[in-house]
Amino acid sequence: MPDMATTGCFAGPSFNLLVGTGLGFLSLQRKLEMTYISPVTLTPSIRIGFLFILINCSSAIICGMFCKWEIPHRYSYVFFAMYAVYIFVCVKAVFLT
Repeated sequence: MPDMATTGCFAGPSFNLLVGTGLGFLSLQRKLEMTYISPVTLTPSIRIGFLFILINCSSAIICGMFCKWEIPHRYSYVFFAMYAVYIFVCVKAVFLT
């Protein structure tokens, strides 16, 4: 039962945001009679964030596979280290570009 509650805490608001934003942009697109609303550009900070999300999720899955699908408590230090590296890389990218 706790898995279902945890899933509901994350899935409900995510679903509401994604569907609400999607329907809002769809109605705006039809109202303005345009094929697109605005071009999407990926800034360096967005690309860095996406890369670190992929690294973080894949490392958690790989750690879970090798540790019988349980992530050890000490692995939290790895997550904190990855977050610190992410902040450093993102700040460096912002100030160098």
